[in-house]
Amino acid sequence: MQNLKYQLAIFDFDGTLANSFPFFASVFNELAGQYRFKQIQLHEIETLRHATPRQIMQHVGMASWKLPLVSRGFIRRMRQNAHQIELFDHISDSLKFLANSGVRLAIVSSNSRENVAAILGAELFALFGQVYCGMSIFGKTAHLKKILKKTGVAAQHAIYIGDQETDAEAAAQANMAFGAVSWGYGSLQALRQHNRVLEFVTGHDLRQLA
Repeated sequence: MQNLKYQLAIFDFDGTLANSFPFFASVFNELAGQYRFKQIQLHEIETLRHATPRQIMQHVGMASWKLPLVSRGFIRRMRQNAHQIELFDHISDSLKFLANSGVRLAIVSSNSRENVAAILGAELFALFGQVYCGMSIFGKTAHLKKILKKTGVAAQHAIYIGDQETDAEAAAQANMAFGAVSWGYGSLQALRQHNRVLEFVTGHDLRQLA
């Protein structure tokens, strides 16, 4: 355990482990129509990957009180279509490698536990000792701290891996390092602006955590 780079690796789910962005993009405008905010055009998507979640909400005119409603709508639609969503390349093997190396694994995700379990599958889901789901994308810090307390791992020996500005902010507020993935909802360029950032270009690179 003492030779590990990190004793505890906490993962975001959507855009980090699961390739759910294509599904999210496919239902976004449906949700926009239902909850009355601006739809996103195809040519805007790449630009918005460089924006923070708050900036995206402002761009589409989504009031903050609508976020829980939109999140639940997205989660419900994903539950009905979980079979369409796959893990990113090399995620499965890398998670098994980390677990076999002695790294403790956890998940903090705004998605539902049901969706996370269904998409990961029973074998991979069982690798995670702590799984916290269903919070706001702006409310992850408390859950990161809760995992640190439950596992007894000091913050300097833990890392939160994610794909959005809110993930980086949560890691900083929990005094832990942040791992930025290149394949998620947000852009790696934007995530580089934060302190203590470890970058992952491919899913195979996650093995560097051990």
